[in-house]
Amino acid sequence: MNTNKSKTVVVQGEAMIPTDFGEFQMIAYSTDNQDRMPHLALFNPQTRIDTTVNVRIHSECLTGDLFGSNRCECGEQLDKSMQYIAEHTGLLIYLRQEGRGIGIINKLHAYEKQDAGFDTAEANQILGFAIDSRQYDDAVQILEDLKITKINLLTNNPDKVAALESSSIEIIDRIPLQIKPKKENLQYLKTKKDRFGHHLDVI
Repeated sequence: MNTNKSKTVVVQGEAMIPTDFGEFQMIAYSTDNQDRMPHLALFNPQTRIDTTVNVRIHSECLTGDLFGSNRCECGEQLDKSMQYIAEHTGLLIYLRQEGRGIGIINKLHAYEKQDAGFDTAEANQILGFAIDSRQYDDAVQILEDLKITKINLLTNNPDKVAALESSSIEIIDRIPLQIKPKKENLQYLKTKKDRFGHHLDVI
């Protein structure tokens, strides 16, 4: 997980979006104005960018974010992040890199491997992928476009912190996103803690 140089993403459209959590300015970022799956930035309009900004960088999880899957805690992290940013100001960046970067089809294949007894990392490796293919260079470009230089990062993921620390963005603090485990995702969370080093309160 690191930041790599890529084509510059730019603003392709924006509008105010009222949500159950509050109002957000939604901004679509892509290299192509015809892109049907751009990255999205949800910006609390009360945010002052000349101060330290609360930021959540959330990688797409269709199963969890949209359909409420309990195989992971992604949807709950997304909701908790939006609630926090609505209350405390800040920015949520929604990166379109489903399944740790392998896409929804391969993610479902990985679920089949997990159901056969392999953990999250092993399932990806069996399918021929890295255990985590996500990159955060586009998130850095979005932050730079918005003139944000100092952030409090909402995450449990040390690799995400490391990726941002190697960029132009200064991380002032890490804000944890602890979600109560469910029986369906307890093993998944243990794998995140033991194999990926996530800061999680699971045993």
